[in-house]
Amino acid sequence: MNLRRDVFQAIADPTRRTILMLLASQSMTAGAIAANFDTARPTVSKHLHILSECELLSQVQNGREIHYHLNPQKMKEIADFIEPFRAMWDERFDKLESIMKIYPSKK
Repeated sequence: MNLRRDVFQAIADPTRRTILMLLASQSMTAGAIAANFDTARPTVSKHLHILSECELLSQVQNGREIHYHLNPQKMKEIADFIEPFRAMWDERFDKLESIMKIYPSKK
């Protein structure tokens, strides 16, 4: 059975978000990534596999090593999807702040 991964399910996991943060500044091998966690290397490999399936990571073979890179285009697609929600909540918080200025709390 070929399971299609959902990018939002992938980034819901804290370990996978940490991996994305690690790869935001530089490419790394699976071993270098795994060294940042207290889990077994196969567990980290599973996370890398899921992130790669969602196209959040790309892999580049360099000799015997595979270097993982963040896919900035896919990250931009996620950010573009989330942006209208962020803008909506910013507007709501701005309105709440203006109401709170009109009616300050009495201590």
